[in-house]
Amino acid sequence: MIQKKQAKNVFCQESAMPHPIVCLDARFRQYLERWQTLFSRPQFQHFVTVLLALIVGSQGFTLLHFKRAVAGSKSLASLSRFFAQAPWDQTPLHALAWSRFVAQMQPWVHQDLSHQRTLQPVGRGRPRKLFVIGYLIGDDSTIGKPKGVKMQGLGRHHDSKQNQRVKGHSLVQGLYVLLGQHFPLEPRLYRQQATCVQEGVSFQSKIALMIEIIKQFEPPQNTFTHVLLGSWYSAKAIWKAARDRGFLITTALRSNRSVRIPDATSPQGWRWQRLCAYDESLPDAAFVPYAWPRNPEHRVWVHVLNSSVKSLYRCQLIIIRQHLDDPVSRTRFWASSDLQADVEQLLTHISCRWDIEVFFEDVKELLGIDHYQLMSAQGLQRYWSLCWIAFSFLEEHRGSLQTQRQRHVTLGEAKRDLQHIHHCLLVAWITDHARQGATSEHIADLLAV
Repeated sequence: MIQKKQAKNVFCQESAMPHPIVCLDARFRQYLERWQTLFSRPQFQHFVTVLLALIVGSQGFTLLHFKRAVAGSKSLASLSRFFAQAPWDQTPLHALAWSRFVAQMQPWVHQDLSHQRTLQPVGRGRPRKLFVIGYLIGDDSTIGKPKGVKMQGLGRHHDSKQNQRVKGHSLVQGLYVLLGQHFPLEPRLYRQQATCVQEGVSFQSKIALMIEIIKQFEPPQNTFTHVLLGSWYSAKAIWKAARDRGFLITTALRSNRSVRIPDATSPQGWRWQRLCAYDESLPDAAFVPYAWPRNPEHRVWVHVLNSSVKSLYRCQLIIIRQHLDDPVSRTRFWASSDLQADVEQLLTHISCRWDIEVFFEDVKELLGIDHYQLMSAQGLQRYWSLCWIAFSFLEEHRGSLQTQRQRHVTLGEAKRDLQHIHHCLLVAWITDHARQGATSEHIADLLAV
């Protein structure tokens, strides 16, 4: 029964007929036309083909799937050249997408600021400056390519799901979250030093790539940026980059880091202690239960210490246990530069970092960012960039559906709704041609790939 329900909701492009470009939803057409000036006419046709295939496709996202998904598309070789060799730059695409996102979010930012003003207590003195928090979340994801041989940028990277190093590509990504809306920044390909030497390109570590993301990010007006990162990126250089921009930063910590604790027996009155040892030394009474922001029914046990972490700056150390008797191996450690935040606000910061994990899962499942069979690093990064353009439209549509339905809507629901809209447009297009006297053979010719 579950399989039948899924088959009813998903329009499989490989088993259905190709979709003509003329059968585009009006909003999607207007969305695509914003990028028309960045391409030549043939390039723009490929751009529309790929974006339409990403939206209506379900089973596969290789170039062959793109060609089969859209009627009248050009040859497989020309699609390949569009990604690997055609003279266009993905950076202006992201800049245009960002300007659109900022323009769309400004009314919501002003609305949120107005709501904050109504809640601000009236008192003596100058009122505090109001702002909306925007989260700049960073992480990397390993995309396995076990059969890849001639692909550029390949290396052996740690896969957290398989808990081992696998052959593939490493995507370093920034995701900006503002008032529940998500915007992916330009993707970056991390190449290991040996790969860089082999391919004749300059080496950049993951730390350097993340610093570059932080330095180049320009937040919208009336917002305050808070950087959220995992334990791999809890380096002092990254904290410094965030502090230099005036951003707050919260990062996960590994248990082998050290925290400064008071010690009356030490000449300086304090000493460094490993987080694992500090956690084990705490009595149960040091932990307080709090509701998890994303699931108020779920409670976690939290201990907060305002101190310094070795090789970092002064911060709030947050220790989180799912259960009070959890061992150190299941305890999570975080450091935040937000020294004024209470425990609830700190937990809100930490819970928002999960959004990038959901993002990676969504774009792999719904847009197939791991399905590519492109040989060049440039083609790979262009492919990811077009996936991000498609994601942004899905995110816009998701927001519209949430407003209409007054409930949370997943990205998968948004894509299925767009597939249904385009399926109806295709049926209407066929019906209209049949009413005008077109034969089935003629309609089949129009739908030929």
